[in-house]
Amino acid sequence: MKAGSINVWNIAPLFKGLGFASMVIVFYCNTYYIMVLAWGFYYLVKSFTATLPWATCGNPWNSLECVEIFRHEDCANGTAHGNLTCDELSDKRSPVIEFWENKVLNLSGGLEFPGAINWEVTLCLIACWVLVYFCVWKGVKSTGKIVYFTATFPYVVLIILLIRGVMLPGAQDGIIYYLKPDWSKLAAPQVWIDAGTQIFFSYAIGLGALTALGSYNRFNNNCYKDAIILALINSGTSFFSGFVVFSILGFMAAEQGVDISKVAESGPGLAFIAYPRAVTLMPIAPLWAALFFFMLLLLGLDSQFVGVEGFITGILDFFPTTYAFRFQREVTVAVTCVVCFFIELSMVTEGGMYVFQLFDYYSASGTTLLWQAFWECVVIAWVYGADRFMDDIACMIGYRPSSWMKWCWMFLTPLVCLGIFLFNVAYYKPLIYNNSYTYPWWGEAIGWGFALSSMLCVPLTALYKLIRAKGTLAERWHHLTQPIWGLHHLEYKVPESDIGVLTTLTPVSDGSAKVVILESVM
Repeated sequence: MKAGSINVWNIAPLFKGLGFASMVIVFYCNTYYIMVLAWGFYYLVKSFTATLPWATCGNPWNSLECVEIFRHEDCANGTAHGNLTCDELSDKRSPVIEFWENKVLNLSGGLEFPGAINWEVTLCLIACWVLVYFCVWKGVKSTGKIVYFTATFPYVVLIILLIRGVMLPGAQDGIIYYLKPDWSKLAAPQVWIDAGTQIFFSYAIGLGALTALGSYNRFNNNCYKDAIILALINSGTSFFSGFVVFSILGFMAAEQGVDISKVAESGPGLAFIAYPRAVTLMPIAPLWAALFFFMLLLLGLDSQFVGVEGFITGILDFFPTTYAFRFQREVTVAVTCVVCFFIELSMVTEGGMYVFQLFDYYSASGTTLLWQAFWECVVIAWVYGADRFMDDIACMIGYRPSSWMKWCWMFLTPLVCLGIFLFNVAYYKPLIYNNSYTYPWWGEAIGWGFALSSMLCVPLTALYKLIRAKGTLAERWHHLTQPIWGLHHLEYKVPESDIGVLTTLTPVSDGSAKVVILESVM
């Protein structure tokens, strides 16, 4: 269809709300995700020092409770650390945590206390947006060239960090902990919720970004093969990076004399607490810190490129070409970046982390992505038709995908999405930051506002279209579920050597809609 995430749902116009929902979700993602890049950029800059600033106490941001070395095994043996008793030691704070909370975040007492703006992090945020803008403003051709570096170089860094990690004492225990499954966890619904939502978020399913990128492909590009390769590379990279992470966590556990589960953290804590703490224990610590945060910055930029490109493509496709003007794309990208930046100013304040967590927990959470993916499968498989969709793919790539894909679209995927979605709702827990701060009712209400702003796009758009349409309900349904092919009189040709496949797609007007004539050679 050569269209972005909104117009692509002309495949079933009644459900065009799926396109609007994906635009809302990817806008939220673009808004808060870049904060990870800003923090990573800040740490990268701070890594170019002889002594890492988060490695020692005695800095202006450190409190009197700061202690540089924790040896918990001493307490297990009944001894003390220096002049401190074990009870006193348990109340002390690591300089890594204090750098993160007191210097980077300058964390306030809660969402209701926004406080002042951290100008150092704000400058890092501006730098990240400038990078994103000049990588995206000319379109996928320029972005694609940049991604050759930003997508491949992190693998070099991962290999370097893995070699370094496995040479550290305790690394073997960390890798064994990583590879040895705890089967009892499969009985916990939360494990399935976390696994399902992470896969959906990692693959960018429901965000419309992959749809936007796919719209720039040649008509006969093998999208089926690309989808399989994407899944294998994505999950394979995650599996490989696990060795890097857990070799370091095993080293940390050995150094601190605690179980690995005590040092394994998730979310921002892994990147900005656990790993920075680990590099402080290594020789030539600034080098490993700089490598890690440079890799983090490149990986984050890749994701941000895709998110912004997905949003921009949807916006530009939504407006008729008659309204096009010179530098339309450049201006649209600039406006998007500026709007997102001003929203993010709330995340670089002293209460910014609480705002960030609201966006992360609600706006692009598992609940919204599962809802989106469920309806996408239902519309494709049951409204448009799974067999019809298989035929369309065959027209493009020359053969029908495996029947397994059809059964997934029709039954397996929507049932899995619905099951995890219901688990998510049934086991819903209000957002709590750092296991200590409970959000006020109005903060939780804002969070649900983020979630519902995308989820309600589907039913509200369908209801609006049904009300505006003419005829009986059956006639309205029939009319609104017929595809509108927006090929814009483009002709696509498959190499003549491909026997029995589509050779041309010729859009013809029948007075009211586009009709596509398929011409094949046998």
